[in-house]
Amino acid sequence: MATRTLIVVSILIALGSASAADSKNNPADELVGVINQNRTAHKSSTLADNPGLACLALQYIKAYDGNCDDVAGSDAKKPAETAFAETFAPNCGVEVSTLGQISGRLLACQSKYAEPAEAFSNVLFENGKSLSILYNKNHTEVGVGIQGTDGGGPYFWCVLFSSGNPNTSFQLQGGTAIKQRPGCYSGTNDPCSAATRSRLSSSLTVTGFSLLALVVASIFVN
Repeated sequence: MATRTLIVVSILIALGSASAADSKNNPADELVGVINQNRTAHKSSTLADNPGLACLALQYIKAYDGNCDDVAGSDAKKPAETAFAETFAPNCGVEVSTLGQISGRLLACQSKYAEPAEAFSNVLFENGKSLSILYNKNHTEVGVGIQGTDGGGPYFWCVLFSSGNPNTSFQLQGGTAIKQRPGCYSGTNDPCSAATRSRLSSSLTVTGFSLLALVVASIFVN
């Protein structure tokens, strides 16, 4: 009986640990890591991960209201440049006077979620034009925003590059960005909300508790 109880406790601890690990997961931070790895492999400098710029990237996504069709193609649209100062910065708590030059931007959307490495290669940087933006030597900082819609697809990725001074550009009022939900952005280590792996996490949790139920059932049957 003691051994069976230990098995149940071990499963509960494992489930709790998995949940905690998942809550700390921020794919936007991971994508910045992939971007910098590819830049250094191409003899380009690493970029500072600026949370203020990253929050603007998430706001850029939100301007599309979940409309994937507006991202590319003949009907593609994009927010007005004035939106950065008039809407995005105030929503993030970024001081408007510190807005720097946007030296490059990439926006992508698809129905299926992609892990950071896959999103880098197959969603964002899949052609010569996007790669030329990636390796631009004028960039000094980067910010990434990721968001799903209603806890699922479509999924949006936005990467903003800037040539500003990482120590003075896109500064947050009080040093902390205003919380953004749903989605997540880089530079904060905050967990993602309704942006990425919620379905996978739910599946793992259900599987784990199903296993726990089987073990408990076995204990009582035997």
